Amino acid sequence: MAGSFFRVTCPDCENEQVVFGKAASEVNCAVCGTTLARPTGGDAEFAGEVVETVEAR
Repeated sequence: MAGSFFRVTCPDCENEQVVFGKAASEVNCAVCGTTLARPTGGDAEFAGEVVETVEAR
């Protein structure tokens, strides 16, 4: 399984969280609960800003 991990900033509380690029379920912010990533069947759709690629594969 090839995929990358990204550091995403929450649009509401500006918390930074690491998210898998091919997330199979919704990923919520650990602080405020806002949705950060939605599954699309392939690469996830990010709601927040992608700050950096943490680990590329």
